[in-house]
Amino acid sequence: MAIQVYNTLTRTKQTFVPKEPQQVGIYVCGVTPYSETHLGHARPSVIWDVIKRYLRRWNYQVLHVQNFTDVDDKIIAKAQERGVDALELSAYYSQDYLESMDALGIERADVYPRVSEEMDVIIDMIETLVEQGHAYEAEGSVFFAVASFSEYGRLSNQRLEELQSGTRFEVDPNKRSAMDFALWKAAKPDEPSWDSPFGPGRPGWHIECSAMARKYLGENFDFHGGGTDLIFPHHENEIAQSKGATGSPGARYWLHSGMLNLKEEKMSKSTGHFLTIKEALQHYPKELLRFYVLSAHYRSELEFHDEKLDEVRRGWQRLNQFVRELRSSVGEELPVPCPLSGAEQQLKEDIAEHRRRFDDAMCDDFNTALAIAVLFDLMKVVRSYMEQAAASAENRYAQSLALQSFTELGSDVLGVVQWHDTESEAPKDGYMDAAMRLILDVRQRLRQEKNFELADQIRSELQDAGIVLEDTPDGTRWKVE
Repeated sequence: MAIQVYNTLTRTKQTFVPKEPQQVGIYVCGVTPYSETHLGHARPSVIWDVIKRYLRRWNYQVLHVQNFTDVDDKIIAKAQERGVDALELSAYYSQDYLESMDALGIERADVYPRVSEEMDVIIDMIETLVEQGHAYEAEGSVFFAVASFSEYGRLSNQRLEELQSGTRFEVDPNKRSAMDFALWKAAKPDEPSWDSPFGPGRPGWHIECSAMARKYLGENFDFHGGGTDLIFPHHENEIAQSKGATGSPGARYWLHSGMLNLKEEKMSKSTGHFLTIKEALQHYPKELLRFYVLSAHYRSELEFHDEKLDEVRRGWQRLNQFVRELRSSVGEELPVPCPLSGAEQQLKEDIAEHRRRFDDAMCDDFNTALAIAVLFDLMKVVRSYMEQAAASAENRYAQSLALQSFTELGSDVLGVVQWHDTESEAPKDGYMDAAMRLILDVRQRLRQEKNFELADQIRSELQDAGIVLEDTPDGTRWKVE
């Protein structure tokens, strides 16, 4: 099945054709670690985690590289403010990032290169750009000459003259043009620096990604990812550097995720307007946070606040309650495959159709929102079957096929299935909740076996005890009155 992706560079959907058969190289811009990891970082991380999982579903071997910008103006300023070493500060917050991603169930990248450990490849690329006439030295610094690269502005869809008149650039008297950007910054007192052919100093922001992507993925790799806020100037500058040095823009497909805003305002570490992932996880399960991120297409903006989360929480709870009921119905020991006929055969065909629809959604520019909608449609189909089918070996095997699909698609690919309920909407203590699960499971089995008299008796006796059952299209809920 062909995967279509929206390429920011061409502003069109294109069929994904990997550089090497069944191998995918991915570079995703990482964090500048000078503060706590927040939910804004979660969105691209969850998205690329799911993309990787889905590619592996089609037997692609994935090499994922994600950098840490551990040498940066903001890190240096924060370290000086706290009176600590800049690299120690960045190392601390890099670890915070990794722990936060682990807590969200995000698989780690294969390589996490750090600027401070990759000076040789960075300096080598800067030297190449100088030799190619795309960069110049000035007072111990090196700048990229934007005018030397005729394609500048293509990624952000801006013309050079528009950029010259409408964009604010970093002021530096050593630059030939306001649009030129630093590849190497001359050393300043009390700042970390490294020796180079241009004199002591440190890299500019943009050169690191071009150099490290080239080192670990080659001059022409598959995907480059990041937020829409990185299109200009960071990724625009990356393309200029990479193509200026090697003749290739680096990545063949540029994918950008929309911003996750906190109550309609962009999350920002510099302004302190953010919610850390660790704080969020104190209130919400990781699977719910992933579900929330994936409930919108990755290219759209997403707004985070309690009301928005409550809107999607109810659907997420219904889906997970049903999956747990299905697993309970199938049992811990999976049934032996057997020939199916009648309603069971129809269910098998319906499951196959929904799996195709799931793949159609994911192959259409990784449309996780539509893929989740397919899971809800499948839930309705399976629930209808469970309510009507009589207990049998065929029945149990057919249900196991449905459970397998929810496991593979909802858990293994999307990571939104919570196998153990940690937040029931009803007041409870641990023992009562466990007992009610058992009672509801028995009652569900009775209904499947058409023993409605005994199922109704259970409802009546529970009501006499002050426990009300609510049968809904998405499952049975209980509450204490």
